[in-house]
Amino acid sequence: MEDSSKTDPIALAERLKTSEDLRNAQQIPEKSSPAKASKPPKASKPAKQPKPLPVKKEKVPNAPAVPVDPQSMFKEGFLKSVFNEKPSSKVVTRFPPEPNGYLHIGHSKAIAINFGFARYHDGVCYLRFDDTNPEAEEDKYFTAIENMVQWLGFTPYKITYSSDNFDKLYELAEILIQRDGAYVCTCTDTEIKDQRGGERGTAGPRYACPHRNRPTSESLTEFRAMRDGKYKPKEAFLRMKQDITDGNPQMWDLAAYRVLDKEHHRTGDKWRIYPTYDFTHCLCDSFEDISHSLCTTEFTLSRVSYEWLCDAVSVYKPMQREYGRLNLTGTVLSKRKLLQLVTGKHVRSWDDPRLYTLIALRRRGIPPGAILAFVNELGVSTALTNIQIVRFEQSVRRYLEQTVPRLMLLLDPVPVIIDNLPSDHMEDIELPFSPKDPAFGTHTVPFTKTVFIDRSDFREVDSKDFFRLAPGKSVGLLKVPFPITATSFEKDEASGAVTAIHATYEKPPAAAAEEGTAFKKPKTYIQW
Repeated sequence: MEDSSKTDPIALAERLKTSEDLRNAQQIPEKSSPAKASKPPKASKPAKQPKPLPVKKEKVPNAPAVPVDPQSMFKEGFLKSVFNEKPSSKVVTRFPPEPNGYLHIGHSKAIAINFGFARYHDGVCYLRFDDTNPEAEEDKYFTAIENMVQWLGFTPYKITYSSDNFDKLYELAEILIQRDGAYVCTCTDTEIKDQRGGERGTAGPRYACPHRNRPTSESLTEFRAMRDGKYKPKEAFLRMKQDITDGNPQMWDLAAYRVLDKEHHRTGDKWRIYPTYDFTHCLCDSFEDISHSLCTTEFTLSRVSYEWLCDAVSVYKPMQREYGRLNLTGTVLSKRKLLQLVTGKHVRSWDDPRLYTLIALRRRGIPPGAILAFVNELGVSTALTNIQIVRFEQSVRRYLEQTVPRLMLLLDPVPVIIDNLPSDHMEDIELPFSPKDPAFGTHTVPFTKTVFIDRSDFREVDSKDFFRLAPGKSVGLLKVPFPITATSFEKDEASGAVTAIHATYEKPPAAAAEEGTAFKKPKTYIQW
């Protein structure tokens, strides 16, 4: 195994610095002339001065953590520059999910950006379902997505569907054909891939489809034949006539329409052809007067085809800008892989608390504000954000410390009987709702002869690595003035479970307390 100090630049610098110091400290002076120089007489040592008594520092109470400005990501950085690039008195954005799965933690960034950007600039945001693929869409996904948007605290200006515009999209497709901007192609998938240069566009030269130069009237006739059911799936496509020589793959004559033998959940069997994302997205943005089309950087290359199509059919062209997506490492976020986990019964459902879907996080008890705070802390840029799960959990804890009171909970309580306290002993112990922010206030818990602790905080047999309660060992009860020491315990003969613990309260005698004798502080405190 390679020594990390040899590869880590910081560790290497420290190691070299240490070695240099040792060499300097051990350096042997050069020999002088043979005659020995006379040594000066030693000076008398000064008398030792008594050490000053240490000054006890006054304990300063914890200051409450300063919450992150929830609007900081719109006030500075990428999103500020996006608005400055196109200032608008009427900001209109959209969140356009595909209803083919449940939203996950990565989608929370897109929701926060699109809805938050509009809210910050006094604009509006649409929730638009991109329902152009009836083969993968289900009603339950529509409902779940809408619920998650509202759970995160946002209300859509309108809920729309790409399918609302199927008639208008079809009309624009015919206009595009008539302008010689699209053609019907009956090539196979393999032939289309070869035309685009093979795998990843690097396996061979790119060349035009043989149907590219067919007359517009012929393409129009064939497109209508696609609509009327002449072709089966994958037998014909309407392709946009872009630029096959362009270095951008999103300009290599993308498909605009394809044949699907599936009824649509909203339009029924009216359509046999459905528009693709590349044809639908920019036009729906235009129909809804979107001012800032904000999407992830995987669509950066698509911006060229986005703008090309709007210009080709002479419609309003929104401004598309791209930000880096949020990816949480150490878990699964891919919809396809999540579906495999669910259908393979590796997890109970989409809301299994082990997943990082939004419904799973909600079931786990994570508040929506913590998720939005997490996104805001990370900020927005064009870089892909790969974040470890532990960073997300830290952010959630920090949010909870700032927003909710802290209480003690015993999941598996066991009674502790303090034998040297009278049966009527009652002492109110004041506990803060927040150890860091006094503004949360306090509450009292009665300390009596019998208290309860969690079963996991007691062991019948003590060990060196266990610091909580065990026979003969003392622990503190949180905020109780003095510790308790376990003396014995009772067990259920049938199950072997501990049913009660006996202890003594280690309160110093009154005489010792008056003399100021300090008691021995326990190594740990437990909740009760």
